[in-house]
Amino acid sequence: MTTNEETYDIVVVGSGGGGLVGAYVAASRGLRTLVIEKTGLAGGTTAYSGAGLWFPGSAPIARAGVEDDVENARAYLRDVVGDSSRERLQDAYLEAGVRLIDELERNPWFQSFVHGPVPDYFASAPGASVAGRTIFPPEIPAAGLGDHARLVRGPLSAERWGVDQGPVLNGGRALIGRALAAFLETGKGTLRVDTALDSLVVEDGRVVGVDAVSDGAPVRFRATRGILLAAGGFERNAELRAKYQPIPLTGEWSNGAPGNTGDALLAGIAAGADTDLLDESWYVPGLVQPDGLPVFQSGLRGGIWVNAAGERFMNEARPYDQAGHEIARLHAETGVSHIPAHWVFDQRQLDRDSFGGPPDQPVRPEWFSSGALRKADTLEELAELIDVPFGTLNRTVEKFNGYARTGVDKQFHRGETPWDRMFHHVIPFPFLPELNYLAKPSPEWPNPILLPLDTPPFYVATIVLSDIGTKGGLKTDENARVLRPDGQAIEGLYAAGNTAAAMSGHVYPGAGTPIGSSLAFAYRAVLDIAGSAT
Repeated sequence: MTTNEETYDIVVVGSGGGGLVGAYVAASRGLRTLVIEKTGLAGGTTAYSGAGLWFPGSAPIARAGVEDDVENARAYLRDVVGDSSRERLQDAYLEAGVRLIDELERNPWFQSFVHGPVPDYFASAPGASVAGRTIFPPEIPAAGLGDHARLVRGPLSAERWGVDQGPVLNGGRALIGRALAAFLETGKGTLRVDTALDSLVVEDGRVVGVDAVSDGAPVRFRATRGILLAAGGFERNAELRAKYQPIPLTGEWSNGAPGNTGDALLAGIAAGADTDLLDESWYVPGLVQPDGLPVFQSGLRGGIWVNAAGERFMNEARPYDQAGHEIARLHAETGVSHIPAHWVFDQRQLDRDSFGGPPDQPVRPEWFSSGALRKADTLEELAELIDVPFGTLNRTVEKFNGYARTGVDKQFHRGETPWDRMFHHVIPFPFLPELNYLAKPSPEWPNPILLPLDTPPFYVATIVLSDIGTKGGLKTDENARVLRPDGQAIEGLYAAGNTAAAMSGHVYPGAGTPIGSSLAFAYRAVLDIAGSAT
């Protein structure tokens, strides 16, 4: 046992969105709060994201002039989740989101969140919103954060390829930067990076601290009020994924932060916690890049995906979690490989939308030199490149081209939902300006995301099954208290984000559900710790 010991009111494990916002809420109430972060930078997977928060009925939605009603959102959640055991969690989530945003916006660091027009993912469900219920943090100049900016994890493009981060933090980095500054400037907050959780300290059945390794040395952090585990999922742990998940992914293809290896999950289990949804992930299609690893793929407007048989198998534009789950299901159930799948498109599509970079710019040479993008003069040559039967691929393309001429995808209905149509209408994306080019229409075709594949040369890229994190974890109640298998709470222990089992069960209701859940339940945890939960 270490003799190096420090004491705080609250210890938060993890510095993603939920961890830092929860820590700010605690510190702003005068509680001495420590955040420990395994890596050298704050932000976790949140820093890679657009920082969408699915918060129905929140003030930014009303300010945007969008009619929204929490009761409609409740009906929507009930329908799409379809699990009565999660109804109390849903109610807690809906209540917390409205209150949390009201509280955050009273602090100048958070300024005013903005509504983004991202439709709910299950368009036909009762209570679904076409206008969307997702809000985003405003961007912030790095200079405006001062020294805090250097502690914020870079975007995925910077970490993977060394792309200049630029002078402005947007999306998840803006949320992390703002939350970090607000937390540290309370005067009650401390951040310790390069500090990894080892185990929980349990005395007389109550969790009273954490044992950690900080800069290579053991240290014990005691917490007089409570411990909040918000350290992400176990997506980067191949052993745990093999143990719990049906698709044998190693974590190499994940878009989760590199430190997310399930440390908090294992510590909670060792302390007696129950678990749920460990077989689940926030699955997404991943487009393999020139470095051989995928990036979360969403917003497809052209081309088709085909499996190892050369057959098209889904609406390629459907919401990403649904697409990821369908790839996983078909790969497991049909006897035909869908991992990898092949994204086939033609010169017309390339001319309209470019590939792998900004619009109206040539494809970067490394796409071809690495083999991440391949080119063929004919469909027959392309079929040989990807080792699929030419006859089947040719019939697949002919059928798709017929749909393109009529504008109706009779097979998979691409372009018929509000989500699909978002990518071919002129919709501003103030929160992610790099997506604005997706709004360019193609008026010469009746459905702008069903362009025919008839203009050689043809191209093929690779789609694999990726994720933005696992979504199973410690079982919690409506105040984020971690539960034992008998349903009793473990005193002093709370969990939020992907360390906890998702309130949305097996589905992804709308853009911003994962980060929204992390913030909402971290908030409820702190309110419970502070004695002000309702």
